[in-house]
Amino acid sequence: MFSRTFTTKRLPLLFLTPKAPFSTHIVGDKPILVRDFIHSALYDPKHGYFSQRSGPVGVLEKSIKFNQLQGRKAYMKYLDDIYKRSDIAWFTPVELFKPWYAHGIAEAIMRTTNLSVPLKIYEIGGGSGTCAKGIMDYIMLNGPSRVYNNMTYISVEISPSLAEIQRKTVGEVRSHLSKFRVECRDAADRSGWGDVEQQPCWVIMLEVLDNLPHDLLYSENQVSPWMEVWVEKQSDRETLSELYKPLQDSLIKQCVEIIDFDKNHSSQSSAIKMARSIWSKVSPKPRRCWLPTGCLKLLEVLHEVLPKMSLIASDFSFLPDVRLPGERAPLVSTKKDGSSLDYGSYLDAKGDADIFFPTDFWLLESMDHYCSGWLKLHNDKSSKQGRKRRTITLDTSSFMEEFGLPSKTRTKDGYNPLLDDFKNTKFYLSVPTHNTK
Repeated sequence: MFSRTFTTKRLPLLFLTPKAPFSTHIVGDKPILVRDFIHSALYDPKHGYFSQRSGPVGVLEKSIKFNQLQGRKAYMKYLDDIYKRSDIAWFTPVELFKPWYAHGIAEAIMRTTNLSVPLKIYEIGGGSGTCAKGIMDYIMLNGPSRVYNNMTYISVEISPSLAEIQRKTVGEVRSHLSKFRVECRDAADRSGWGDVEQQPCWVIMLEVLDNLPHDLLYSENQVSPWMEVWVEKQSDRETLSELYKPLQDSLIKQCVEIIDFDKNHSSQSSAIKMARSIWSKVSPKPRRCWLPTGCLKLLEVLHEVLPKMSLIASDFSFLPDVRLPGERAPLVSTKKDGSSLDYGSYLDAKGDADIFFPTDFWLLESMDHYCSGWLKLHNDKSSKQGRKRRTITLDTSSFMEEFGLPSKTRTKDGYNPLLDDFKNTKFYLSVPTHNTK
C-alpha cells in the first residue's frame, strides 16, 4: 500500500503559524520531520522549553500535610496559592505527594528486585531530583543496609539546569552523594551509553513519555494512504507550514508496523470497503495520527544497552481539552500571568510552550515487546519462543494502594487527591522473563 507514488502536498494556509522567531529558526532551508521540530522546541540547548530554564518543573519547599487539610476544596485552594506565588508551569505528582509517591516506587522495586546483586537504578528525566532522593531515603531507612550501601542511582538528564537542581536535592542527604550521579545527555542517543550492560538494573521514567518527540501522519480522507508530515518555512521566511510526503522514514515505518494500521482494513468485506470508499467521496474527512516515534527510539536503545532492565513508567493515559486534531494529539500549553494558555497548533511552540502527549499504554506494551525482539519472533509463525517481558499496566490508584501508603495523602474528610484526582494516569511495569536469549 505504501509503495505507491504520491505527489508532495502542502498544508492549506489555515495551519500556518504567525511570526515566531525561535520556531522559524528551528527550521532551516530544508524541511524537517515533526519529531525533529518538537525535539528542538522542547530541548534546544539555548531556547528549548526544558533547556533554557528550570522553571517548567517546580520544587515544593516542604511536603504537603494532607492530614491537616479539611478536604478537596482546601487542597485546591492550597494548590492555587502555590501556583500564584511561583512562576512554575506545574508540579509533578512525585513533587506534590513527596515523599510518599517515590516511596511507593521504591517499595515496588524492593519487592521485585534480585537483592543478591547490587541494586542499580537509572532514572530518565529526573526533574528536580525529588524521586531520586525519595527512593534513596526509603531504601536507606527500610532496606537491608548492604542494599543501600552498594546501590547506584544514575540520573540521565538532558537539561543542564535540571541536572544541577537534582544534585542539590539529592545532596541534602550527604550519604546519598557517593551513590548518586547525573549524566547530562540524551537517553535516546545510543552513543552516550557505552558498552552493553549485562547486569540486572531498573529504569524509571516519570512523566517522560509525554514529552518525547512524536511524528505526525496525515491522510486526505477515510481511505487515502497515510503520509508523513514535515515542517518547512514559507517563502516569506517568517511562517511555517506542513509538507506531506509518502511514508519513507524508517522509524515511522516501524511504528506503523507495530500499530498495524491495515489489520482491520484487510479483514473487512468488499462491501464495507466499497461503502468506505463511497463515503470518503461524499463526505471526505482528513485524518491525522500522532506516532510516539521518540518512545520507540528510546526503547530500542534501552533494550540494546540494558537487556536485563526492569522498567517502571508513569504518565497520562489521556489529556482533557486537547485542541489539536488527531489520535494521540498533544496539548501545547504555556503559562502567562499565572494562568495556562493553550495553543491551537504545535507550530506555535517557540521555546515558551510545553508540548505533551497522552500515552497509549497498549501501544507502549506492544513497542516494549517489539524492541525486546519477541514481537518480531511472534510474527514469525515458525518461532516457538515465549515472551521476553512480563508486563502489567495499573491505574495510579491501584499501584499506590498496592505499594504505597495511601493514608499519608488523605485529608480529614477522607478525600485523597493521589487516588481520586489522577484518574488519567497509569503505571507501566515491565520485567525480563527467562526467555532473554
